[in-house]
Amino acid sequence: MQGGTFAYLMRRLLWVPLILFVVSAVTFTLARLGPGDPISILQGQYRDPEVRDLIRKQRGLDKPIWDQYVIYMKRLLTKGDLGQSYRYQGRSVREVLAPAIWRSFQFNAVALTIVIGLGIPVGIYAARRQGSWADPVTISAFLLLAAIPVFLWVPALWLVFALKLGILPARGWPQDCPVHLNFLGQNYSCIGVISKEAVIPIIALSLPSIASWARYVRGFTLEVMNEDYIRTARSKGLSELTVMSRHVLRNALLPLSTLIGFSLIGLLEGSFFLETLTGIPGAGLLTFNSIGSRDYDMIMAVVLLGASSFVLASIAIDIGYTLIDPRIRYGARS
Repeated sequence: MQGGTFAYLMRRLLWVPLILFVVSAVTFTLARLGPGDPISILQGQYRDPEVRDLIRKQRGLDKPIWDQYVIYMKRLLTKGDLGQSYRYQGRSVREVLAPAIWRSFQFNAVALTIVIGLGIPVGIYAARRQGSWADPVTISAFLLLAAIPVFLWVPALWLVFALKLGILPARGWPQDCPVHLNFLGQNYSCIGVISKEAVIPIIALSLPSIASWARYVRGFTLEVMNEDYIRTARSKGLSELTVMSRHVLRNALLPLSTLIGFSLIGLLEGSFFLETLTGIPGAGLLTFNSIGSRDYDMIMAVVLLGASSFVLASIAIDIGYTLIDPRIRYGARS
């Protein structure tokens, strides 16, 4: 890594604490100034003002917002404590959030593997068929598949495979876990994607993304194939396989690395629509329920995790650029 690139990345890393501070402060303030109170929500219609005030005092919610924020950040930075869940009484945020992320990670990892494994070859195939009848057909198919949202895919797949054919269950998480990992705790050990229940959610996650990736890959590939050095490589008598693998695909990887990098962030996130419809107890459903119940510490943990992943992924993408194309140098003087 050149000195200019190293200096550039160090400057980016120095900005990370400031970005996370701003994100955490804004999220903390908005959550507490928003309508609703987690203590009142938990009490339901039988609300005792004295009990509510006592719980608020125990939780530190009677202090000014700034004092609450300082206490939260001090606890987080010194002990790594994400706090206690308001919605799940007696359980810490880490105990609730980690298993939910693990469940979402399983589905997203399988779906991303399918998307990359099929989206890139299909996109390259569509680019090589430019000008033929297959070109408009593939583009139309991509647009159609990408335009259908997840909350329409799931009922359609249920109708075909669960109601009509009866070969798949109409839920997304198995009642009895088929496979456990012995070296992890019970909450983290279940591998739910190795089941019939996972087939419909994975299809619903994969199909729109395969179409989107194929469209992007087709565009990037066409842009590279029109370059002069590609025509030069072909004029030298190189085989089409060599031209596509060594020249076209390598240069198309530069913009694709951005898609891959930010897709990796999605491995930790859940899909609210998918998990709500299919009953997967993942991070997306947990986040939605936490917002509805004003689970302050859970909301903070989800936002900080997402912001940290996004910032670090953008830095990793910059490093990937220099590895794919050594000509790229950040911070170099003209």
